[in-house]
Amino acid sequence: QVQLVESGGGLVQAGGSLRLSCAASGRTIRPYRMGWFRQAPGREREFVAAISWSGGNTYYADSVKGRFTISRDNAKNTVYLQMNSLKPEDTAVYYCAAATVPFTTYNIANYGSWGQGTQVTVSS
Repeated sequence: QVQLVESGGGLVQAGGSLRLSCAASGRTIRPYRMGWFRQAPGREREFVAAISWSGGNTYYADSVKGRFTISRDNAKNTVYLQMNSLKPEDTAVYYCAAATVPFTTYNIANYGSWGQGTQVTVSS
């Protein structure tokens, strides 16, 4: 099973940027579609972005489309989430996960091997 560790979160002002990283160990992530999710206080965990195993296909929630970019480096066993034009409503704990079902995107039930999360706080 792959182990995932997120990093790169922090406190940023509205309009700022952050780059999250998700480092994998235990096995290669190359065969897996990878996803980023987030959970704000009092809310359910929600889909943010996903990327195919090759990086050739990416998928985004409407709320982040045009502002966030997901990417991956299979040689480094790492997935990234570049977040620009951050808004206070982006404040949440961000998690990465490896898909357990081929060709899945937003369905949280189709992901396993969750990381511990990294906190992103956007001040107004």
